[in-house]
Amino acid sequence: MQRERWPTRLTFLFAAVTSAIGLGNVWRFPYLTYKYGGGAFLLPYLIALVVAGIPLLILEFALGQKLQKGAVDAFASIKRRFSGIGWLALFVGFIVISYYAVVMGWALIYFFASVGVPWKSDTKSYFFSNVLHLSDSISSIGTIVPAVFIALLISWIAIYFSVWKGTKSVSKVVNWTVPIAGILFIAMIIRSVTLNGSLTGLSFYLKPDFSALLDSEVWIAAFSQIFFSLSVGFGVLIAYASFNKPTNDIAKNAVIVGVSDTLFSILAGFIIFGTLGFMATAQNVPIEQVAASGPGLAFVVFPKALSLMPFAAFFSMLFFLILVVIAYDSAFSLVEAIDTVVMDKTKIRREIIALVVCVIAFLSGIIFTTNAGLYFLDVIDHFVNSYTLLAVGILQCIAVGWVFGADKLRVYVNKVSDIKIGKWWNFMIKYAIPVILTFIVVTQLTKEFAAPYENYPQWAIWLGWVSVVAPFVIAFLIPQKSVQKGQ
Repeated sequence: MQRERWPTRLTFLFAAVTSAIGLGNVWRFPYLTYKYGGGAFLLPYLIALVVAGIPLLILEFALGQKLQKGAVDAFASIKRRFSGIGWLALFVGFIVISYYAVVMGWALIYFFASVGVPWKSDTKSYFFSNVLHLSDSISSIGTIVPAVFIALLISWIAIYFSVWKGTKSVSKVVNWTVPIAGILFIAMIIRSVTLNGSLTGLSFYLKPDFSALLDSEVWIAAFSQIFFSLSVGFGVLIAYASFNKPTNDIAKNAVIVGVSDTLFSILAGFIIFGTLGFMATAQNVPIEQVAASGPGLAFVVFPKALSLMPFAAFFSMLFFLILVVIAYDSAFSLVEAIDTVVMDKTKIRREIIALVVCVIAFLSGIIFTTNAGLYFLDVIDHFVNSYTLLAVGILQCIAVGWVFGADKLRVYVNKVSDIKIGKWWNFMIKYAIPVILTFIVVTQLTKEFAAPYENYPQWAIWLGWVSVVAPFVIAFLIPQKSVQKGQ
């Protein structure tokens, strides 16, 4: 059966960029920049983009495009047992999408609630009590929260109809969501930087503290954020690239995706800190008291700032619609990576594959809709992203760099690309990136054994470790089918 194709190169780029750009670009990068030296943080971040980000993008684009296969069969073509690397990447993506869709559901709830700005009196209570109905601890699971459950169901219906026709349906979605998100994003930037006090916030965001560059933690944060931000290690970009023609320009595509993701992150900081500067000025408090990251920024601090604005309902809807769109695009890309592998291995209709994957992922996400859902999300997210995802990055560098041959793949990349990459790329894939990612894992492990993560009970910590170990066991125990002759 002839392989699916993207209708245009621009559509592929739209799909790859929207997969890379996620909620972390909005609620994590700006805070890291503020925390680790302001504008000075951009230096290690840009170095990380060149040293690790773009080389990894080139690796995944080249692997998928050259072999015309999803992650599992692509790694199996290198060496049969390496199919486990592909399975591991998909299991990581499956775990992440099971709770990521719940966060998309939260944004959806806020979008519809924005009409009345019901959180304006107490944003913290609204999020934790009215929306999440959060229990006292992870041990108090409680019951399913109806609103979150319904929002999750709506999210999965939307995801299904984005991937059910493969590249045909994905192309239609990204050709709409990218322009819409771009327009909303620009409108929000203009509004944020023109608020009273916005310059105070932007100064905190960008004012450089070059002494921070001497702190190893700053460099770890920069490389970690690059790796997490670009959607490498999930098998998504391998799958997307496999739908390109073998002659598509790989190096240029990687640069465009990497730079686009970075530019979005930097500009998102203008929205966040421009608005937080306004909030600090309006409340006459230091900006340090309102700066935050993660869900707390998106669903507690930022809604408070929005409620203080003129036309609060309109700009609240604008902000949460942006969150819904970028979460949506990232979410269905993880599903598409899984669907592609199953399509490669079976003759089952894509619509059926997509339905089964979406239903299973929806059911897996129900635990995150309970009263203790936020706690479970925090634990699983921490362990999977800190260990399993980084392990995929290390393993795929070893598989490509040392077994398939970095130089062999580089020759192919240069053959189809206008931008020629030198032997520095071989060095990054074979040595630099595996060493950097290993160092990050070891550093995190040191912290892990020093104190339990966020002081969760021991059983919750063990649950986190199970989410790390189980994908390894399953991925490398799956029966390996013989690679077809000539592959």
